[in-house]
Amino acid sequence: MAQVTLDCLGLPCPQPVLRTKEALEQGGTFVAVLVDNEASRDNVIRFARNLGHQVEVIALHQAHFKISITADASQSATIVDQQEIICEISKKPSMVYVISSDSMGRGDDELGWALLQTYIQTIKEIQPLPEKIIFYNSGVKQVTTESGALEALKQLQAQGVEILACGTCLDFFKLKSAIKVGQISNMYDIMNAMTSADKIVSPY
Repeated sequence: MAQVTLDCLGLPCPQPVLRTKEALEQGGTFVAVLVDNEASRDNVIRFARNLGHQVEVIALHQAHFKISITADASQSATIVDQQEIICEISKKPSMVYVISSDSMGRGDDELGWALLQTYIQTIKEIQPLPEKIIFYNSGVKQVTTESGALEALKQLQAQGVEILACGTCLDFFKLKSAIKVGQISNMYDIMNAMTSADKIVSPY
């Protein structure tokens, strides 16, 4: 069993660690583990690294992770120390970005548009990443073919950031068919996301 993929989505802690241990004991040299929470992710990473194995982690979407373990043949699986397994998930403060215009700041519109493109492109460089980015009013132009920030938004979406665009606003600007990233949303979802967020960030 040189290569194996373990689907541990939905499994309660510490099951992902125990299944990883079993796969390594059975001779797995490359083990990919899919988990859907940070506690399981951290426990599997800690277990594999304690054995001297190489570990790579890819964030998929909505707190889903793929942990790739390349086993060191000189190492062998060991007894799992239950004290090292932390099953409680510490909730990180949720952050939402709100973009409600196609221009950043007041003054020259062309400059404001250029500034906003740079602002959106920079979001992916700042940690922590937001949970959601909400676009409404003329801000919805950023998710269409008119935007210079599409590539950055696609990268953020691939990293699990939810992109929401106001459907009424897209209709108003006749851009619903031009949307290239994210999903069309409504006022209920937008308000729910904003009121449940621990922090709201806006460039205005």
